[in-house]
Amino acid sequence: MYMDLSELKLTPKRKEIAEKLDLHTVEDVLSYYPFRYENYEKTEIKDFKIGNQICFVGELVSFPSTFRKGKLTTTRFKVMYEEEVFTVTIFNRPWIRNIDMNEEITIIGRYDGSNKITASSYYTRNILGSIIPCYSLKEGIAQNDIRKLIQFVMEKGKAEPDCMPQELAERHRLIDHDTAIRNIHDPESKDLLAKSISRLKYEEFLRFYVALDILKNDTTRNGKEKKVFSADSVERFIGSFPFELTEDQSKAKDDILNDLSSGNTMYRLVQGEVGSGKTAVAMIGLYANYLAGYQGALMAPTEILAKQHYESLKKYLEPYGVRTGLLYGAMNDERTVKNRLAEGDIDIVVGTHALFSKDVAYRKLGLVIADEQHRFGVKQRQALKDKGENCDFILMSATPIPRTLASSIYGDMDISTIATMPSGRKGCRTFLIEKNSIADVLDEIKAHLSQGRQIYVIAAAIDRNDSYQAKDVNGLYEALKSVLEPYKTALMHGRLSSEEKDEIMDRFSRNEIQILISTTVVEVGVNVPNATVMVIYDADRFGLSQLHQLRGRIQRSDIEGTCYLLTNSKDESVRNRLNVLCKTNDGFEISYEDLKLRGPGDILGTRQSGLPAFILGNLIEDTRFIDAAREDAHCICRNQDREDFRKYYEKIEEIAAANYIS
Repeated sequence: MYMDLSELKLTPKRKEIAEKLDLHTVEDVLSYYPFRYENYEKTEIKDFKIGNQICFVGELVSFPSTFRKGKLTTTRFKVMYEEEVFTVTIFNRPWIRNIDMNEEITIIGRYDGSNKITASSYYTRNILGSIIPCYSLKEGIAQNDIRKLIQFVMEKGKAEPDCMPQELAERHRLIDHDTAIRNIHDPESKDLLAKSISRLKYEEFLRFYVALDILKNDTTRNGKEKKVFSADSVERFIGSFPFELTEDQSKAKDDILNDLSSGNTMYRLVQGEVGSGKTAVAMIGLYANYLAGYQGALMAPTEILAKQHYESLKKYLEPYGVRTGLLYGAMNDERTVKNRLAEGDIDIVVGTHALFSKDVAYRKLGLVIADEQHRFGVKQRQALKDKGENCDFILMSATPIPRTLASSIYGDMDISTIATMPSGRKGCRTFLIEKNSIADVLDEIKAHLSQGRQIYVIAAAIDRNDSYQAKDVNGLYEALKSVLEPYKTALMHGRLSSEEKDEIMDRFSRNEIQILISTTVVEVGVNVPNATVMVIYDADRFGLSQLHQLRGRIQRSDIEGTCYLLTNSKDESVRNRLNVLCKTNDGFEISYEDLKLRGPGDILGTRQSGLPAFILGNLIEDTRFIDAAREDAHCICRNQDREDFRKYYEKIEEIAAANYIS
């Protein structure tokens, strides 16, 4: 596979740098791309202005002298430029003493007047007009260290041969891979740099979409035994709901029932807003799977949510003869539940990751549903496959993504989208308070409480931390419990035991507690319809999608929710970002804005974990590369009779087996 760096004769220093940067193979080093480039033009002496950046090539005319004070080193030396002598000061570059007298040196820095310069960087050669790569650094590593490591590996290392079909490179007028790698690290020109980035971006997306196709073949292969069930019985079950399905719910329900009864393994994403009714659709799928004679499993990310789902399923399914069970790590009768699952005495089980631990066996598992899809990656998928021979999969996400983008990211899945909310839901009004205090809205909050409503107060931290500078949940609890008397206040965070959290949530749901001061542990799945107000401190520290999901907790009834976003930030971009939430309740629009601002990695969590990464590619900005690569990947996968396509497919399959799908 990839050549290991241990096969090269790296110096101890280069070996240490590679280890610090987590680079282990030649491919790792060559794909450690610059994050920006510097391009310097010469500054004439007549244009030296105090405070401005300058750049010139001079001659060293005095030996550098270095002074140390604590961890700070200061080095001074003199250079001659256009017959004038300048005193240059540079900090924390003691190794500059190794420069020889009269050597040519490029200085970049700030002109301080009186022929004095504070240098920000230097080069022991003339780099004017050159395009200089800049890499992400770690403590103790200099830019030159990385540049020298990469140059050494490019010269001595043996990279994997380029196996991308030549036809595709010619179709899109792409330069060859080796030229692209060389020029992204040491550009000969701006034109070649642009062409290198284009080639490598396209290559990333092509590799990604071929790997997705391999993954889809692995999970949705033909040959599944069709599940047979009575459509009339399913409709009678749906009729027991105290509400009518929305149009989107009905469409998602039909998608699932068709998948269950088909000869292909279902691997479907059901995405929709918090409170859009995904659980009802999941319940229908589980019931149809039960009618076909199979067990079902619903996996939730937290014990609180697992217990909530269990109560819902039990309420609706047990009257129809379905035996339900609950399984999580710390429960008292865990062994009994596992035995009943193995013997087939439980038809549908709800639980956490414990559902797929090694000692859990199912008699006839036919459907697995994972709630909060973005928390489960490729490795969990493999664990699910191992539990059932004829198993279908549904993954549910409350982080809605626009369909065009979802089809890029979740290309190995079929997608059902629930965009409409059930009738009777009133939504939420959101207000941005440019102060990290409830002082300005205290009267409004008390008015809500006096009307019998309950309130969430959300903090970004558990303990006080001066370096983090955010309100902590413990401090807020102490400060607010007296301010909001006589209403009952409680504290909740992730360090409490499951029993403590369950007790608090149970009391909150019964309105024995009116104000719940908490961290984001309430983000997922907590359902208290009477809680219609939320106050979020340090709102600037959360992503838009997370804030939207949090405020989903106060949109569970026919009463309009009210959310206050508090922040001390004076950054205009922060205010603009938070104001998106004040303008819209559309989760699809919000998640798209979040993707643009924060990048897909933050919003999608572990979804791409185990799949080819995008180092250069951007899922929002690079639509032309995405569209071309997706179409070409489908062509490669459909035309295995062509030798060049087959070789590329097999190469990605080999890489995927070793890195992505195992």
